[in-house]
Amino acid sequence: MALPVDSLNELINRIWICREESQVDALLDRLSTVRSPTILSFVNAHAVNLAKKNIHFRRHLMESDILLRDGSGMATLFKWLSRPAGINLNGTDLIPRIVSRFQGSTVALFGTQEPWLSRAENRLQTMGVPVTVVCNGYQDPALYREILQREPADLVILGMGMPKQEAIAIDLRNHLIHPCLIVNGGAILDFLAGRFPRAPHLLQVLGMEWSYRLCKEPRRLFRRYVVGNITFLLWAIRIAWAQRSQA
Repeated sequence: MALPVDSLNELINRIWICREESQVDALLDRLSTVRSPTILSFVNAHAVNLAKKNIHFRRHLMESDILLRDGSGMATLFKWLSRPAGINLNGTDLIPRIVSRFQGSTVALFGTQEPWLSRAENRLQTMGVPVTVVCNGYQDPALYREILQREPADLVILGMGMPKQEAIAIDLRNHLIHPCLIVNGGAILDFLAGRFPRAPHLLQVLGMEWSYRLCKEPRRLFRRYVVGNITFLLWAIRIAWAQRSQA
């Protein structure tokens, strides 16, 4: 199913753009002082590809309280649409900065599997962040809700991948009453655990970290990063051309 131009514009208009580090700091302040259950999600090329096919995932993205641009693919799309892309706020870099604002607060980790879940927990404990609840990412969605109703946490990190984590985030927000930040973190728990190494700094700066991950796990990531990136760019070209023709 093609993502209509109107739906694309609606999604892009929901993305927060930070052009300066001072704006990023202000965003972090806001995220660490929420007064109700609040969902933070990230939009990258993979998310757009999923949103084109999965109307439920598209709705869950749109219902997130805060959406951030993640990755060079989205920066290219913004450029072709003559929109400012701002700073790349990918979850792998931003979530540790968010976590650092929750020192002294309670944190729940839902996602991945052992031993990586325990290693991610230990990593955060060494950062001075008290992890009070952990659970792997293969449970019934209702269980995560029940856990947090018994043991509320100020920060909830979901590391289950798209589109599962976005659906669970909506369910949590609909049922929880205590203020908390719910972060859709993708592979962040695996990164914190050291399961997936980060790319060399130069590749990160160039927006090519995906190529490093592809080299490390070609069989698992070929469809996402090769087929997916080509599909995304071809679609972005069509959308940009259509918008210019309409203009």
